[in-house]
Amino acid sequence: MAQSVERALALVRRSAERPLSLGEAAELLGVHKSSALRLLQTLEAARFVRRTGAGTYVLGSGVIELSEMALGSMDLRQAAHPHLVDLQRRTGHTVHLAQLTGDEVVYIDKVDSPAFDSVKLPSRIGRAVSIYASAVGKIVLAYRTPQERDHLLRKVEFVRFTPTTLATREALDEELERIRDEGWARDAGEHDSYALCVGVPVRDSRGEVVAALSLTAIEVVATLEDLEQHVPLLLEVADTISREYGYTPTP
Repeated sequence: MAQSVERALALVRRSAERPLSLGEAAELLGVHKSSALRLLQTLEAARFVRRTGAGTYVLGSGVIELSEMALGSMDLRQAAHPHLVDLQRRTGHTVHLAQLTGDEVVYIDKVDSPAFDSVKLPSRIGRAVSIYASAVGKIVLAYRTPQERDHLLRKVEFVRFTPTTLATREALDEELERIRDEGWARDAGEHDSYALCVGVPVRDSRGEVVAALSLTAIEVVATLEDLEQHVPLLLEVADTISREYGYTPTP
């Protein structure tokens, strides 16, 4: 497996330098052309290389897409982090920042509440969150086009994690419409019954929702109604982050 990864990386790097022929790929790897072709076809399917009309291989759009997502995540996290720290201090609750990465909503930053010392939340930076049973996931879904939403949900199996889980597409769509109307989402213990959350959108320079900011508390610390009292502040902080990330509100 390690050798296959090394060979794949070698082909991607060489294709970034100049068009790569099948013969050159085989020579670079020290393998038969048939073996080199299979690896190139695998990379092509993942859009890490692209076959030209001349039969050579050049760098594919998949690599560029990954680079843009990685840079975007780092830039957004850097812009947002001081505001997350301040928001945690002002509310006393755990703050999350989550972003759509590929087909998953992933936590890219988190500031823990000291109130959670005895009960650890399962969330952590780099971990994917349920796209339909979380406030941040529902925020991301709510602001996608119907086609994008269908794509993100195409492989989702709706599971009822708790009594409050929106375990059907119909119930989820109804909730997403409410989120678009009101501009914020709630998680009434829909994945973990003891964890409550409210979330709001974060926008980029194009005005598109690219992330979600949330406050989370365990039920013994705060009720959902307690968290909802912080929604105006949460919206204010998300707007500040969005502006620093390049967003200019339309008059």
